[in-house]
Amino acid sequence: MAKHKTAIIALGGNAISPKGEQDTIANQFRNTRKSCIAIMNFIQQNYHLAITHGNGPQVGNALLRVEMASDIAPRLPLGICDADTEGGMGYMIEQSLQNSLIKAGIDRDVVTLITQVIVDAKDPSIANPSKYIGGWYTKEEIIPLAKKFNWHVKEVPGKGWRRVVPSPIPKKIINRKAIKHLVDLGIIVIAAGGGGIPVYIMESGLYEGFDAVIDKDRASAVLANDIGAQELFILTDVDQIAINFGKNNQEFIDKIHLRDIKNLLKEGHFPPGSMGPKVQAAINFLENGGESVTITSLQTAQIGLEKGKYTRIIP
Repeated sequence: MAKHKTAIIALGGNAISPKGEQDTIANQFRNTRKSCIAIMNFIQQNYHLAITHGNGPQVGNALLRVEMASDIAPRLPLGICDADTEGGMGYMIEQSLQNSLIKAGIDRDVVTLITQVIVDAKDPSIANPSKYIGGWYTKEEIIPLAKKFNWHVKEVPGKGWRRVVPSPIPKKIINRKAIKHLVDLGIIVIAAGGGGIPVYIMESGLYEGFDAVIDKDRASAVLANDIGAQELFILTDVDQIAINFGKNNQEFIDKIHLRDIKNLLKEGHFPPGSMGPKVQAAINFLENGGESVTITSLQTAQIGLEKGKYTRIIP
C-alpha cells in the first residue's frame, strides 16, 4: 500500500476574515467555503492533512463582547476566548469541508480538536507583553479599564491604545498523539486554531492555562513536527515572499535553501510584524525534520500550485 504524504495547511486570517470586509458569520462562512477550494486540491492529491487557522479578528471580537458586558455577565479569560473561537471557527471549517467532500463524492471524515499547546512559564514574553489584542481606545478610556481588569496596555502611535498580552513560543502539542493517530487514519483534523490554547506545566506536573496568544504559524510548525508531517503549507495574502519588500530592488523568491533563508532573516528582510513569524516557523519545521515549506496565497492554492507562483523552502 502506497505511503501517504502528511501535510499541515495553515490558513491565514484573511482566509476567513479578509481585511475591509464586515466580519459577520455569514461572511465568514462564505469565505470559509472559498478556502475549502484550496484544501480540496490537497485532498484530491491524496494528502493526509491537519488544518490550522488564524483567529485574530474573531478573538478580538470575543474580547470586545466580554468588555462590553463586563458589568452584567461574568468575564471570560483570554484562554477561554481562545478555546471558544477555536471551536466556533473549527465548526465553520469542518462543516464547509464536509459539504465540499460530499459534493466531490469523497469519503473522508473531518474532525475539529480543541488543542492545548505547552509553553514555558518563564518565557520572556510573559514579563514583557507585546501582542496587541482587542479593541481600540483613547488613553482616557483605557486607563480605567487597565486598572479594573489588571491589563497591560500600550499606545500605537497615531492610532490609539490597546491591550497587550504575552505571545510565548509554543513547545509541544498536548494532543499530538491523538492528532497523529487520526491523521494517519486519513481523517482530516482541524487543530491548533489561533495557535491553540497556551498552557504551562506546574511543578506538580499538572497543566494550567493563562492569558496569552500563540503565533499560529509557529504552532503549525510545532504540530507538523509533532505528528511527523513531511510538508507545511502556509497560506497567506501574498503569492511569494520577497527580499527588500516594497523597495525599488524588491525581489521575489521562488525556491530557497534553509541556510539562505536563515541568513536573510538575520539581515532583517522579514519583519516581526508580518512575514518574520512565517519564515521563522518554516525554519523551525525544517530544522526539526520537515522536508519542505511552501508559502503562498490562498488564491494560488485555490487554482493549484502548478498554475501559480509560490515560495518553496527546502533543507
